[in-house]
Amino acid sequence: MSLATPAHKRILLKLSGEALMGDDAFGINRATIGRIVEEIAEVTRLGVEVAVVIGGGNIFRGVAGGSAGMDRATADYMGMLATVMNALALADAMEKNGLIARVMSAIAIEQVVEPYVRPKALQYLEEGKVVVFAAGTGNPFFTTDTAAALRGAEIGAEVVLKATKVDGVYTADPQKDPQAQRYTRLSFDEAMARNLGIMDATAFALCRDQKLPVRVFSIVKPGALLRVVLGEDEGTLVYA
Repeated sequence: MSLATPAHKRILLKLSGEALMGDDAFGINRATIGRIVEEIAEVTRLGVEVAVVIGGGNIFRGVAGGSAGMDRATADYMGMLATVMNALALADAMEKNGLIARVMSAIAIEQVVEPYVRPKALQYLEEGKVVVFAAGTGNPFFTTDTAAALRGAEIGAEVVLKATKVDGVYTADPQKDPQAQRYTRLSFDEAMARNLGIMDATAFALCRDQKLPVRVFSIVKPGALLRVVLGEDEGTLVYA
């Protein structure tokens, strides 16, 4: 057990499906998922309770061309099923790393994963298990960002950690503008006024209304998740 004291007791980690691809065009890169799981394991060893919401873009982008012109609700349900596959892969990698993981789905696929039941999720977290929430909110027209905000509020998470490929929120695109500055802290109102596009509007409004802070950080930067959990200056904090 580490002597470091975490700044948060319970976190909701939002992972995009693309985060699992590594340098691949689509699908799941085993080395990448292994590295992410090791970082999650490092955090749980501090006694932090971890829940994860996973996206499905890495799988769904492989069939996205065929979804052109498709009914939006049908396409969204396909995306939800992609998140279930990612959640199973993530949980499997966690088990191989010595963690105990439970996948809970917002749509019923009981032969494969258990349904989302809030008291059960809370029990798992209190027992030190990592809970992976799959299938978004279970409804079409809502993103996995919104699912992260919803589940974060439901389980009483202290912060939503939005893992991206960029190490925070910048005044401009840092890849295009070398003068771009990283925001250390931003209020929800400032972020909305500046139209920074951190999350979709529904997710952002829910976090703001529930006074649930969001920290944007880079999942590709080694040790960033641990630094965030320890309360160090990593990424950008968006607060109410």
